[in-house]
Amino acid sequence: EPTNEPYAIAKIAGIKLCEAYRDQYGDAFIYVMPTNLYGPNDNYDLESSHVLPALIRKFHEAARDGSASVNLWGDGSPKREFLHVDDMAAACIHLMHTYDAKGLVNIGTGEDVSIRELAEMIAKATGYSGQLNWDSTKPNGTPRKWLDVSRLKALGFQYKIGLEEGIQITLQDFIAGYNTYTNATKGKLPH
Repeated sequence: EPTNEPYAIAKIAGIKLCEAYRDQYGDAFIYVMPTNLYGPNDNYDLESSHVLPALIRKFHEAARDGSASVNLWGDGSPKREFLHVDDMAAACIHLMHTYDAKGLVNIGTGEDVSIRELAEMIAKATGYSGQLNWDSTKPNGTPRKWLDVSRLKALGFQYKIGLEEGIQITLQDFIAGYNTYTNATKGKLPH
């Protein structure tokens, strides 16, 4: 996916830097590749956020305002994997205690969901009952982003926060901090 190229290059550069430090200095650097992360204190800006927090904001505001429909990009078919940030932190701590080899460890759930399914979950969580309008003139993005987490599972790690529970946790954070999050996205810093 050409639109993701700079992001991918930055991730690869970070991995190579860790490899070089490990080789040159003999330090026990390990390197991980996380899947799509979400959770409290996320970026809920509709212009710059990732899909899950953007959908939380869209559906929360649509439910609050009684909107008849919500417009969404693409056709909803792309699949993505999501991991709650608390599980990411737990995985990193687990790896610090159990892994000291050279080689990348993917951190994720090993499960994916379509954007359409994600939107329906978030609509339900927010209480939104209007129409979901998929605009297929807008890009879908990469058809599937999913990580092989077999190495992580072999090391004994299992995530604890399922997607529906994580959406509820993140939604409650967004509602509790709504004024701060929405003012920050308008360029106003909270006092």
